[in-house]
Amino acid sequence: MPGRLFLTASLDDVAAFFGADAGAVTPDPPRYNIAPGQQVYVCRPDRTLTTMRWGMIPVGRVNARGRPVMETIVNARSETVFSKSAFEGVTRALVPASGWYEWTGEKRRKTAWRIAPADGGLLAFAAIFDIWKGPGGIELPQIATVTCEPSGDVKDIHDRMGVLLKPDQFENWLTGDTEAVKTLMQPYPDGSLTVTEATGVDWSGA
Repeated sequence: MPGRLFLTASLDDVAAFFGADAGAVTPDPPRYNIAPGQQVYVCRPDRTLTTMRWGMIPVGRVNARGRPVMETIVNARSETVFSKSAFEGVTRALVPASGWYEWTGEKRRKTAWRIAPADGGLLAFAAIFDIWKGPGGIELPQIATVTCEPSGDVKDIHDRMGVLLKPDQFENWLTGDTEAVKTLMQPYPDGSLTVTEATGVDWSGA
């Protein structure tokens, strides 16, 4: 939807893909199991790379007692991302991945599936981010990927997928107005992704 990502490309390859400056980002080794709550590479609107926590605590959301709501949002629905109060004031960004995982089947008997680009390149997930401010002046950059209806490639394993963008769509997503980017939040073209059973992944590492 995605629930786990993997990224095997180098930081230099990611920077080249986005036309971005890697800045002071520390290169990661290949990562085969990136889970919510972990740090991911992020391309900001100014085409610089940074890292943020994957999963957002909605800024300003409080419960009936006026206490902050700490529920983490990993994926934001494209249908409501620009209308829900939980996402007021967010900024758009891109998250790179070599692919992602989904699961089907009953509990304890689930099958893991690996979804990757058919051409073997990188994927760019549309995303939103903000800065969560906690007690004691803590500031935490946080990001959520945006989802839409599934493409024909993945509809048999999940009813949602991340919004994936092509390089010629990056600038519009990062800096275009709200109405312009709504047209980008569509399923990836059929035939662009491969789905294979995921084997040999250490799921305990997340």
